Order: sequence, then structure tokens, then C-alpha cells
Amino acid sequence: MSIYAAAVARYFEAWNATDADALAKAVAAAWSEEGTYTDPLADVRGHEQIAAVIQAVHEQFPGFEFRLAGDVDGNHHIARFGWELVSTTEGSAPVAGSDAVTLAEDGRITSVLGFLDRLPEA
Repeated sequence: MSIYAAAVARYFEAWNATDADALAKAVAAAWSEEGTYTDPLADVRGHEQIAAVIQAVHEQFPGFEFRLAGDVDGNHHIARFGWELVSTTEGSAPVAGSDAVTLAEDGRITSVLGFLDRLPEA
């Protein structure tokens, strides 16, 4: 597995963790201590703030999980990939986007720049 695919796998483990302890451990495994996450709805730094954003998404979309959409592409410690937020019961995916991540030498994420490509109707 490439460093890019491994980093993205840890990223999805964090985004799909719903238990507070599991979430904290998964965020620490995926992001460096001062890692950042930025998308149109959030701009946060550090494990605690990143975990809070993930927890808020799970509160808004209970019973959903994040899934990779397509392949992970990477070069020079930068990876990009698409994703969908999918209902585990009926398979709909009302939210989708793409992210670009920068990796530290240890393979953990230092920054995420996220883009939302599909959102639910208001």
C-alpha cells in the first residue's frame, strides 16, 4: 500500500469512528498534532478540534459512513481523493466531495483542504 493510500485509510477510520475514545485514537493516528482541517463549513487545528468536527457530522448524519469514491492519487507528500457520505441502511449518498491532504514525513496528515461537491437539498 502506498503512503497515500495508507494515509487516506487512516483518514477514513477517523471519519467513521463514532465512539469518543475510538475517534480520539483514530484522529491521533491520522493527523499530526498541529494538523488542520479546512472545508467550506470548518477551519480547525489540532486533534481536539478535528474530532469535534467529525463528531458534529455524525450527529447531523447518524447511520452514515464515509466511503472512498475512486482512487487515491498522490505525489510529493500530497494526496487527493473523492468521497461520499453514504447511508448504511439504504445506500443513498446525499453528500460528496473531494479532499487534498498534505502528509508529514511520518505519513500523518498535516493539512486537509476539503471541497463539497454535493449537498442535500435545503
